[in-house]
Amino acid sequence: MTTSTNKTDIKDLTREQLASWLEDRGVENYRAGQILKWIYSRQADTFDIMTDLGKEIRELLSLNFTINRLDKIRIEKSQDGSRKYLFRLGDGNHIESVLIPEKDYYTLCISSQVGCAQGCRFCLTAKGGFVRNLSKGEIIAQVRDILKDPIYSKPITNIVFMGMGEPLANFKNVVGSIDTITDADSGLGFSSRRVTVSTSGLVSKLSALGNETRVNLAVSLNATDNRTRDFLMPVNKKYPIEELLDACRRYNLRPGGKITFEYILIKGINDSAEDANRLAELLKGMRSKINLIPFNEHEGSDFRRPEESVINNFREILNKKGYTVIIRHSKGQDISAACGQLSANRLANSK
Repeated sequence: MTTSTNKTDIKDLTREQLASWLEDRGVENYRAGQILKWIYSRQADTFDIMTDLGKEIRELLSLNFTINRLDKIRIEKSQDGSRKYLFRLGDGNHIESVLIPEKDYYTLCISSQVGCAQGCRFCLTAKGGFVRNLSKGEIIAQVRDILKDPIYSKPITNIVFMGMGEPLANFKNVVGSIDTITDADSGLGFSSRRVTVSTSGLVSKLSALGNETRVNLAVSLNATDNRTRDFLMPVNKKYPIEELLDACRRYNLRPGGKITFEYILIKGINDSAEDANRLAELLKGMRSKINLIPFNEHEGSDFRRPEESVINNFREILNKKGYTVIIRHSKGQDISAACGQLSANRLANSK
């Protein structure tokens, strides 16, 4: 449970920062690894149970740090097995995370900000505006806390930064959380190949993401001309399609890696055969795959989902051009947990 205290959430520290803090107080730096293993591998909630540490060290940690959990306010369950978690943060703000069932595993979709400043017209999160960035510890807590939830029957193997917020606008804390999430020795031990960061196109941070992490990159493209993308995604006015795709071509992909381009299909806006052909031209020569996401209709939006024939025709055009294309039928739609539907404020206010 998140608590209001002047103490520091120890999850906000890197292993190196914790080791340095211990050294400054006369404690061997290797103890940092022991402490973090208790927190992440053994799900410790207090320092008292860390029995391989001396009593003085445990007391020192207790005086200076907390091991915060998020307040789990509500869990909504979908008919397809998805689960949406509403968390309350220590300052009273709310975020959502979504656990998505696949055939043999779960994917966990986590948030990086309270609200979002990007203003994408198709996204419900954007309607609530931007409040603040999540701390490193708050990002990690979504994964750590849900891993402790005894309900899931399959392993959680995939983490996607596709929840509330623009991950690259909270770059330092997102990258810091990725380090812990993928640390096999003293973190949560996820494979970097199973972690994906999705961006609306913050070109200024793309190069740094590729150089500082080895996770997968997903780019929310959603249009094939600047006029349409300007309308759908205001970020395009600062980083137009040509600049974004140039940055993607220079992105530091790992061997065999591909950039995923997410394309939300909206009836009468970006779903024509001409759009499909332009998309094929835009991505020519790039190591990429395409996720087509039929628009998830929600209250208050004038946008509509295209007919199945239109969706299939769009995919067929891209397939014939040699692209790997997946139609992503979003799960959790009956609990507003699908792509673009997260709105923690609305859910919190309905309590």
